[in-house]
This record gives sequence, C-alpha cells and structure tokens, in this order.
Amino acid sequence: MSKGLFITGTDTDIGKTYVTALIVKTMRQAGYNAGYYKAAISGAPTVAASDAGFVNKFADIHEPEDMILSYLYQHAVSPHLAAKLEGHPLEKEVILQAWKRVTEAYPYVTMEGSGGIVCPIRHDEKAHYYLTDIIGWLHLPVLVVADAGLGTINHVVTTCEYIKNRHIPIKGIILNNWQGGVMEEDNVKMIEEITGVKVIALVKKGDTILHCDPKVLEGCYAEV
Repeated sequence: MSKGLFITGTDTDIGKTYVTALIVKTMRQAGYNAGYYKAAISGAPTVAASDAGFVNKFADIHEPEDMILSYLYQHAVSPHLAAKLEGHPLEKEVILQAWKRVTEAYPYVTMEGSGGIVCPIRHDEKAHYYLTDIIGWLHLPVLVVADAGLGTINHVVTTCEYIKNRHIPIKGIILNNWQGGVMEEDNVKMIEEITGVKVIALVKKGDTILHCDPKVLEGCYAEV
C-alpha cells in the first residue's frame, strides 16, 4: 500500500515547487523510496523546464516525463483557462490512472498542486474541477507552504480554514524564505495558535535539504 501527501500553497510563486523538491529529496536521502506527481502545469514550454522537471532533477528522481506530469499548458494562466484556450481539458480518469501508476512504483508519493488551494483546474460545460476535487479523488492529506514574512498569518489561516471546511486533513505547515527575527518568530507562534496546525519546517533561501526529522515528514503521508 502506497502513502501520499498533497502540497499546496497560500498563493502562486511562494516557493511551493522548491519546498516540494526539498521534501522529496529529504525523504529519498533518508532511505524512503519517494516519488513525485503533478496533475497540471501552465506557463511552461516543456516538462523539463517546468515545476515538475525541476523536482524531477533536484530530488534525483529522473523519471520519464509522463510519470511525473499529466497536463502541460503553454499559457501562463490558471489551468482551467489554459485548458480552454488550448482545447485540452483535464480528465478525471487520466489523473486516476496516472496516480495508480506512480503509487504502484513508489511507496511514498508527493503530489504538488497548482497555485493556491482555490485553483480551478477545469471549468467548462462538461465539468468543474478544483484542486480540492483532485485531493478528494485520491484521498490525500495536505501540507501547506507559505512565505515566512509579513502578511503570512492571514494567508495561512484563510488557506487552512478553506481546507478544513472541506474536511481535508492538514498535516503541517512549512514557511519558506525564512530569515528569522521577532516578526517571523511571532508568525510561527500565531499561525500555530490560530490554526492548531504545527509548523514543521523553516526553509531559508539556498537550502539543499529540508531541516525536518524525516520521521516527522513520513508521518505526514497517509495510505491511499
């Protein structure tokens, strides 16, 4: 039985892909046979030049492109709009089959979301899919990535409330771009107090490994 974990962010461009790569690399270096998967990426010319390509290389997975990503869109817009513009909407069965394939290959699979948690993936006359739908299909718990700086309390709390209201378990929070100091230390305290969710790691620019006990990371994954 494989275990999975879904990585989401409080917004786009907050370092979700970088942190995801650190998670997978840390797991692999600790002896866990960990893989990676992403359903859809928009705004990249090739898989190799995309978020998925970065994780594939950084974490030393080196899987074929169709193993790590199902949908690549050229337009740098939300996947649902890119799919409309390019005439290639995401299909539920494609995601389910891709997930089956990667979970058969790896006992631990980290799935990265697209943008923030309220990201529409498909929105047309035939279907309306959001990231939370994919999380539900695959029965995944969530780990939230956020920036460590000013404004993050509101972003993390609202993201966590949205996830909790959909009865999706949150396993932890990771703060990126950590510099330390009174404000950022207080951000950790307030985030944990308001959400009831533990900040499990702090990531500085240039980190090549996640400073988190691999056993704590392993505990974030759930059977799928």
